Amino acid sequence: MSDEEARQSGGSSQAGVVTVSDVQELMRRKEEIEAQIKANYDVLESQKGIGMNEPLVDCEGYPRSDVDLYQVRTARHNIICLQNDHKAVMKQVEEALHQLHARDKEKQARDMAEAHKEAMSRKLGQSESQGPPRAFAKGLQVDDEIVEFGSVNTQNFQSLHNIGSVVQHSEGKPLNVTVIRRGEKHQLRLVPTRWAGKGLLGCNIIPLQR
Repeated sequence: MSDEEARQSGGSSQAGVVTVSDVQELMRRKEEIEAQIKANYDVLESQKGIGMNEPLVDCEGYPRSDVDLYQVRTARHNIICLQNDHKAVMKQVEEALHQLHARDKEKQARDMAEAHKEAMSRKLGQSESQGPPRAFAKGLQVDDEIVEFGSVNTQNFQSLHNIGSVVQHSEGKPLNVTVIRRGEKHQLRLVPTRWAGKGLLGCNIIPLQR
């Protein structure tokens, strides 16, 4: 294969978008060239192991009679041409792999951006559909609206007995309480404590009218 043939066969890949099959074809051509180079080196080896640089004349300056000079010269010429072809194909392989890698990185970046956008849209849609948490009781301070009291929340609240049960099982232990106070959500911590009066100190809860 000559330099011109290598350029022509690789032109279609470089002109358009490089695909994996293009790279596979380039690798196949590279292996073919390497096999041809080896075959020509085998020819030189068969001629008394003569290489690429050994002289083809004897000590008196006459053409050597112990080797086939035509075969040696032809093999040497073929090796030089094939090595140039091999270099050109390897450059095409490198460029093709670079394009594939760059395109994969671009696709990965686009996929990540789209996934992030979709996740944000889904989160926004859920926030809009759910809206702010609904209160189920009042307490702690005037106009406080309780939206979460320990394990009790809007979804599972049925009556103040739910809160009473949580308080009884949490004596001396901190309870996480979420309230809406003057339109803002606040995270509080309440520790039910026994006192001289009835019940546990720190719990004055009034259910909202449903």
